[in-house]
Amino acid sequence: VSPDLYGDNNTRLFTYWTSDAYQATGCYNLLCSGFIQINNDIALGASIYPLSNYGSSQYDISILVWKDPKEGNWWMQFGNDHVLGYWPAPLFSYLSDSASMIEWGGEVVNSESDGQHTSTQMGSGHFPDEGFGKASYFKNIQIVDGDNKLRAPKDLGTFTEQESCYSVKTANAGDWGNYFYYGGPGRNPDCP
Repeated sequence: VSPDLYGDNNTRLFTYWTSDAYQATGCYNLLCSGFIQINNDIALGASIYPLSNYGSSQYDISILVWKDPKEGNWWMQFGNDHVLGYWPAPLFSYLSDSASMIEWGGEVVNSESDGQHTSTQMGSGHFPDEGFGKASYFKNIQIVDGDNKLRAPKDLGTFTEQESCYSVKTANAGDWGNYFYYGGPGRNPDCP
């Protein structure tokens, strides 16, 4: 959700890239050269539908990002059938061989312009302890290893800046593999 970028509060599928940790490079979707879309079945920046509802129907999407071992490009796939495109190898000098860290999760912009934390929700707006049907989640978290095979990540850790605003809870079980619930309401009585 990015009203500044899209002019609405819709949930969207988007990409963002930066080659210098947000210092001077990077952009969303196709707004600058970078990501090369090869499939127009799925529009980057488009609204996602249907959406999960609190205490009701839940919907998943699958995203796969991997490095082509021959060309060095980083590819993105949506679901099982839609290879969307790639980020060319020269964009990421630090990823010429592999990634040293991978992150999954949510992000909000908090300018604290009025001295208070933003009321922007992350995920469903509910804390992870509420579990399935209420909190947002990532499931079947895997990485693509040096042999170009999917495997569970080692040393899966968590990070949150203000647990009273947003938090995360990891687990591992059956069909869900490695997973985590995450999110929160933002500003609340415990997160001023």
